Amino acid sequence: MDQDTAHNGLEVGDDDKEKMSMQSLLDEGLHLEMPNQGEIRTGTIATIRDNEILVSIGTKSEGVISGRELELIPPDERKSLRTGQNIPVFVVAAEDPNGNVVLSYVRAREEHDWVFVEKILENDESVDSKIIGYNKGGVIVPIGSLRGFVPASQISLTRRTGKGETPEQRYGSMVGEEIAVRVIEVDRDRRRLILSERVALQETRETLKDKLLDEIQEGDVRKGRVTSLADFGAFVNIDGADGLVHLSEISWDRIEHPNEALKVGDEVQVKVISVDRDRKRIGLSIRQTQRDPWAEKIGELHEGMLIEGTITHLTKFGAFAQIGRDLEGLIHVSELSGQRVNHPKEVVREGEVVTLRIIKIDGERHRIGLSKRKVDSSAYADLDWKMALSDEVDKAQDISLKMPGEDELVGNEES
Repeated sequence: MDQDTAHNGLEVGDDDKEKMSMQSLLDEGLHLEMPNQGEIRTGTIATIRDNEILVSIGTKSEGVISGRELELIPPDERKSLRTGQNIPVFVVAAEDPNGNVVLSYVRAREEHDWVFVEKILENDESVDSKIIGYNKGGVIVPIGSLRGFVPASQISLTRRTGKGETPEQRYGSMVGEEIAVRVIEVDRDRRRLILSERVALQETRETLKDKLLDEIQEGDVRKGRVTSLADFGAFVNIDGADGLVHLSEISWDRIEHPNEALKVGDEVQVKVISVDRDRKRIGLSIRQTQRDPWAEKIGELHEGMLIEGTITHLTKFGAFAQIGRDLEGLIHVSELSGQRVNHPKEVVREGEVVTLRIIKIDGERHRIGLSKRKVDSSAYADLDWKMALSDEVDKAQDISLKMPGEDELVGNEES
């Protein structure tokens, strides 16, 4: 080989090859990004063994997941890992005594999930999950690899149907149920993740309520489900949004609390009686979907007629009298006598049977006005005469129906 050939690089000696190989390694090392403790990288699984997993993360040697870090991987997830699969890894140590990069798959997943929950907290977003357990204070709900806690106060009222002294009695039946939650607190240092179903549902209900308010009209009759009870009424969910049934609109009977007629979870028919779109309020009525029994009770009663009543109790403003099996009317103090009366006890007493005149029937408010002083009023004389005449005619008709007919009399004479 001549000198020119050597200089042209057609053939290279052993010393030159060694120098080039070393230079290549140096050049390669300059392009390698050495890992730092706490860093998260995406690596490729190179080897899977019983006691370790080797992961290529772009360094001279492969990183290793072994020992405690390997044991932390859930068995089912560990079985699903495959050679060549890309996975996130957390750098536990850039170099151990053996010169290996120590990695953790679980901590990388957790770090990813912490970032995720912080993001949904910041954006006020909800996430769907499933209840996997409980303790004495509430239920456990996972988000990714993190275990979030939903305190009892943040569980929706409709879900809180279990009763009892033990957590099993209160929450056992909820395990396995799907749940939508909002993140309300994130504390990485304490590994604390607090969730709320009630806040998530409120967000959903607001959206559904806006939609319902756009389409609902007064007079509409809908089916709904009782979601909660309060002293002043009951909340009923219609198509995902709540409306209020005031205590006075629950039943035609007089009740002191909604729990006398309803319980949470009941399916009911309701009538829309008011829609306030500005304040986003929907007023509902259960009783207006039912037949009013009071209308049947008053029967043939009408204003102006005379009727017997039994005084039931006295108040400063008047006396109440029972005028039927389930009917009661008020004799206002001004209707007790033609003379000035300071208190009803001056004119009547409880248990006394008196003749009264019906002076008002208020079907909407279910009230009957009675009068004692107008029993002999000349203003009603013509009406009383007509009523008396009507009674006489009815009696005469009854008698004629009971008397034998002409054919019957002839038959009796012949016999």
